[in-house]
Amino acid sequence: MIQQLRRVLTVLCFLALAFASHGVCAAGGGQAIIRDAEIEESIRIWTKGVIEAAGMRPEQVKIVLVQSPDVNAFVAGGSNIFIYTGLLQKTDSPAEVVGVIAHELGHISGGHLTRTSEVADNVSFEAMIGAIVGIGAAIATGDGSAAAAGISIGQGQAMNSYLAHSRVQESSADQAGFRFMTGAGLSPRGLPSFLEKLASQELLPTSQQSQYMRTHPLSRDRVDVLENKAKGSLLYNKPYPEEWNEPYQRMKAKLLGYVTPQQVMYMYKSSDAGVPSLYARAIAEYRMNHVDNALKLADQLVRREPQNPYFYELKGQMLFEFGKANAAVAPYEQAVEFLPSSGLIRVALAQALIESAGKDPAKLNLAIDHLKRAEKDEPRLTRIKRLLATAYGKMGKETEARVFLAEEALMQGRRDEASRIADATLKQLPQNSPEAIRAKDIINNVGEAGEKR
Repeated sequence: MIQQLRRVLTVLCFLALAFASHGVCAAGGGQAIIRDAEIEESIRIWTKGVIEAAGMRPEQVKIVLVQSPDVNAFVAGGSNIFIYTGLLQKTDSPAEVVGVIAHELGHISGGHLTRTSEVADNVSFEAMIGAIVGIGAAIATGDGSAAAAGISIGQGQAMNSYLAHSRVQESSADQAGFRFMTGAGLSPRGLPSFLEKLASQELLPTSQQSQYMRTHPLSRDRVDVLENKAKGSLLYNKPYPEEWNEPYQRMKAKLLGYVTPQQVMYMYKSSDAGVPSLYARAIAEYRMNHVDNALKLADQLVRREPQNPYFYELKGQMLFEFGKANAAVAPYEQAVEFLPSSGLIRVALAQALIESAGKDPAKLNLAIDHLKRAEKDEPRLTRIKRLLATAYGKMGKETEARVFLAEEALMQGRRDEASRIADATLKQLPQNSPEAIRAKDIINNVGEAGEKR
């Protein structure tokens, strides 16, 4: 059965990655993994205390954004918390975001999803979701050999089947989340406040409920218990840090601009001179390919906050997507200068360097340096492997390029292909070169995984 499931996962992981592009990677079924350095950093700051109160280090927990209008959050592959953009957009404060994540930490600490560790090894987040869909499909249909089961029954249904919690687990996660929030010195009101918005769905048919309701059983009694417990806390009326409000408003504006740009004009008027409004309108203009207006608004943001790396990142992204890769290099370099720890921004800079380099070895080597630095911070980002392969290929180093294509295949769940490429390439590489060591690691990884089956 396990071998059959693994074959399902391999097929689905490949399908899930087939649409990957420029950091917004489709996972099928209208869902996509999105990476945003600014939003991820804001959530990291908000959740640092609750993660530590849960007995974990902040770097152990990865918050992954899934672009989807549905409201959902779940844990997979150990300590990876997947948050749908629809859920973030439904919140009204950082307290509610922290409340949901504290609850998911409760599932991690309670060991409610240990089975998802099967999908964690050496794969990207996109492949992880594909694997969950595959396992969910097998559970839902009772047929582990149906390679396309996750697609045929619908990804939402498959994930619901796999990720559903019992009411006992939900209560346990609620209690744990409460402890983590109060242990961090935060008011515990965020979780009951958010769940109150969903409680009315209890009376709806299952097909009309949000994914969060379908995977996290919710009742009026559960909300009341949480609310009463929260009100009994001495921290209930304690305000959240004031400095969290502006990043929260920018997050909401940014998501609206990227996900539903047509709605921005109704939510953010041009008469509103605040940064969130300007941010939303700049992104919306970019998403609707209004080149001049988008760049004009991006420049306004840079003038407002000339040391904000995310505004330079936005301008660089606009220029790159508008076909001006060479012009995108300078703003991306500014962004990296102000935020050297961001692997995501380094990857974007490297892509602009590669696209504008032609066969210029200086630019290509600089891009490779940025990508290898970014690998340390973003070990699950398959785009790094593809860009490294492209850079080496442009330099005429085809053998080295194939090593990174093998690593990409491994991360996408295509183990046999990865091993085959690595084995053939190893014979052409100098012994003990960095690339030869990478190729050996791939072969060993695939062999060890095969022994576990």
